[in-house]
Amino acid sequence: MRSIPIARTAALAAAGLLLAGCAGAGATGSGGDTVRLTVAIVSNPQMQDAIALQDRFREENPGIEVDFVSLPENEARAKITTSVATGGGEFDAVMISNYETRQWAEFGWLENLQPYIDASEGYDDEDFIPSIREDLSHEGDMYSVPFYGESSFLAYREDLFEEAGVEMPENPTWEEVAGLAAELDGVEPGVSGICMRGLAGWGEMLSPFNSMLNTFGGRWYDRGWNAELDSPEFRRTADFYVDLVRAHGQPGAANSGFGDCLNRYAQGRAAMFYDSTSMVSTIEDDSAGKVAGLNGYAPAPVAETDYGGWLYTWSLGIPATSEHKEEAWRFLEWMTDKDYIRLVADEYGWQRVPPGNRLSTFEEPGYQEAAGAYADPMLQGIEQADPADPGTRPVPYQGIGFLAIPEFQDLGTRVSQQLSAAIAGQVTVGEALAQSQRYAQDVGDTYKEDER
Repeated sequence: MRSIPIARTAALAAAGLLLAGCAGAGATGSGGDTVRLTVAIVSNPQMQDAIALQDRFREENPGIEVDFVSLPENEARAKITTSVATGGGEFDAVMISNYETRQWAEFGWLENLQPYIDASEGYDDEDFIPSIREDLSHEGDMYSVPFYGESSFLAYREDLFEEAGVEMPENPTWEEVAGLAAELDGVEPGVSGICMRGLAGWGEMLSPFNSMLNTFGGRWYDRGWNAELDSPEFRRTADFYVDLVRAHGQPGAANSGFGDCLNRYAQGRAAMFYDSTSMVSTIEDDSAGKVAGLNGYAPAPVAETDYGGWLYTWSLGIPATSEHKEEAWRFLEWMTDKDYIRLVADEYGWQRVPPGNRLSTFEEPGYQEAAGAYADPMLQGIEQADPADPGTRPVPYQGIGFLAIPEFQDLGTRVSQQLSAAIAGQVTVGEALAQSQRYAQDVGDTYKEDER
């Protein structure tokens, strides 16, 4: 995958994204000695636990106050990307992912965290799952640190499967999953056969869609940057995804993202849920829903490959513009250290700890007891992911649930809007892909020009 000129990338990141105003980063309190950090995060359940526990950070770090800007995923991405790309300086720490980290490190937008890591006794970055550590590194140094890591798998209600007289295969195919969804749809009043994301957004529905595309043998571009969204493999994937969600998915699927499906499944309104392995922190929590202890877990479904999952991590980085990098690192260290995982376990139980970032978590007896049903498939899914070789044919990009190119924020959003409209019945799949092919080829053509 070739490098992108920095100036061009900054313009791409800023285009079409309007940054709402917020307090400047690193403000100093009226007492003169207090540093206030502004930290932008995504409002997923594990992050809300961190906000609830911030008094512990204050106790351990007097003189540092943290103001969180917590937003839904699509809004958080837009705000954080625009701020960092334009050097806005609004934030001292930001929640990003393995999509942004390597690109932004190359562009000089992030602080190199390796010197801070090396100077922090007992932090142990070698304890991070290797595939995640690698995906958050640039030229051997980490530029963000993982709060949690994830692959994808299929959760299913064992009690409903028994009631319907069906069984989950040990390694299901997508065709088998579709058949099970048909059998289980309406097995009890208000229960859909499956819940899958249909909400537009490059980080929403395209995560499960791309993992399906890879195992169906599809790709976005051939090695010459010719778009293939009108190929038979891409069309087969789109037809399958849209038909499955429309026929046996949740009501209003075009408006369902990860959070909505997570809530539906946790409340007992779906028999299966294909999505991030991080779901376990909610669906196995008695206080968060009705299905804890009722779930089975199967590997991500496949078609033409042996592996069907993705690799993703929500991580924390420090923008190069922060004026309080030392204090920001102290917060990042606190939120991603082994002690934080034990703190969450003590306060909320092992089922609530941020999953999939540290190998040592999987060795904790309490976690093994709480996570017996899902720990192994989660770890295997993360370890087996290969972003450099995501499908059956060679590609000029990296990434499984996304394409690791700057344009994908806009391109992915546009294509997802077309696919979401097909789920809503507003356009046909053919119409959605015809428009998407044009968007994708416009991007592909710029890569061809750069290579001349």
